[in-house]
Amino acid sequence: MDPYVRADALVRTTLSLADAALRVSYVVDVARTWETETFARALDVVCERAEQAEASSREALVAVVDALNTESLRETVQRLREQAVGDSLLALERLVRFAFRPARVRESVRPESSFDSGQGRALTLGERKALARRPDRETMERLLADPHPDVIRHLLHNARITEDDVVRLAAKRPGRGEVLAEIARSTKWSHRPRIRMAVVMNPATPPEIAARIAGLLLRPELDIVAHSPGVPASIRAVCLEHLQRRPPSVGHEGGGVH
Repeated sequence: MDPYVRADALVRTTLSLADAALRVSYVVDVARTWETETFARALDVVCERAEQAEASSREALVAVVDALNTESLRETVQRLREQAVGDSLLALERLVRFAFRPARVRESVRPESSFDSGQGRALTLGERKALARRPDRETMERLLADPHPDVIRHLLHNARITEDDVVRLAAKRPGRGEVLAEIARSTKWSHRPRIRMAVVMNPATPPEIAARIAGLLLRPELDIVAHSPGVPASIRAVCLEHLQRRPPSVGHEGGGVH
């Protein structure tokens, strides 16, 4: 089937689902059932259209990025990367340019934290995860410094956590790649512009995740990231490539596309 027809079908079906999680589930299912070449060529069309600010493709690309960020699609992403390079699918290649890298030794997660139980011992991981579900503001503030991504994942689902909390966590220096990956995978928070920018700007964000999110940034955001010396050069390069392909906004010289 023509990749443009496939791309149309992918976008149409994705956008027919109102819930963000359902959209991600649908894209994950497509990634698992379509042949790699078919999926890659359709995604390349969606990415190319999104780069040209086509609204429906940009919206569908959010679900695509969320799906590709899931742990279950690591091998699929690797196959897509190989297909993109082999067939010169340049728009898709920008999305999947970087291979997954295991956490470095210094980023390895400690089994315990400095969170004290009040009884002279550190809390176990299970205890901290249980506390992360409670609507206790003081406890939440302390757990935001927890090094374990499982604790952060539970915190991100806590009804009392705010956007400002997540922005501070995403902007923290030095950052932890595992924690930043959890923020990027949270459909509740990762779609918010301030959080999205904080994740991309943090040099500790895994490059494969930062590059995918970069494809969702608006023109002014791309410009900020591309010219920020604190951002890894590889991510700045991706943002510059996206900038070159974004059409300017009418009436706003050098402005962003919304």
